[in-house]
Amino acid sequence: MDFALVLIIGLVVVAILVVAGIYNSLVSKRNMVRNAFSSIDVNLRKRHDLIPNLVETVKAYAAHEQETLTAVIEARNQAAGGQLSESQRLQVESKIGSGVQRLIALSESYPDLRSNENFLNLQRNLSEIEEQISAARRAYNAAVLEINNAVETFPSNLFASAFGFKRHDFFEASASARESIDIKL
Repeated sequence: MDFALVLIIGLVVVAILVVAGIYNSLVSKRNMVRNAFSSIDVNLRKRHDLIPNLVETVKAYAAHEQETLTAVIEARNQAAGGQLSESQRLQVESKIGSGVQRLIALSESYPDLRSNENFLNLQRNLSEIEEQISAARRAYNAAVLEINNAVETFPSNLFASAFGFKRHDFFEASASARESIDIKL
């Protein structure tokens, strides 16, 4: 009788350890899914924060270049028009000179033109964030695959439903997300 009691107690302890192990594994997998989703969310927020800031930077700089070019061209047209007095023409030529100096300073400081560099920077940062989002999505889908396998396979499926663990949906891009993003500067 003592042997039978020890055997029963041993089986109960093993069963408790198995259930605890399955439960802990399910909790770990659920937390992996939550962590992976959080990584997606963080990267999406970075993208949401970055896009407007970079677009505005490019717009502001492009507007600055356009303003300088327009000012120089308008001043040149005024000077070439021949309808100015000498003093007026000198003032206009002074504007042209300072405008040209700004253009030269821009080209010396930014050989490829700063607006192109900003645009390339915008593309580079957007591409980097999209890669991070893609990696986070892959990590999320891998975590979902693990928990879904645990929730659906025997014997963990018996305990998963009892403990309230459920299947998760894979992260799939919507039809609108599959389309390219059109950013107008």
